[in-house]
Amino acid sequence: MHGSPTLAKGLAAAGLVDRYHLLTFPVVLGGGKRLFDTDGADKRELKLVEHAAYANGVQFAVLDVTG
Repeated sequence: MHGSPTLAKGLAAAGLVDRYHLLTFPVVLGGGKRLFDTDGADKRELKLVEHAAYANGVQFAVLDVTG
């Protein structure tokens, strides 16, 4: 699924996400929607299972939901 943090948060809250594939771009926007809430109410443990860093600064990470 691409481009919908609202849908991703809803699926995660329902316990329907078991793996995240995340691309992080080296750009500071100063605002936007959070993918993971920081209030701790719906805490999930994540385990890094794959990672790559590219010459243009993009980071790719695969994280399994473990808790």
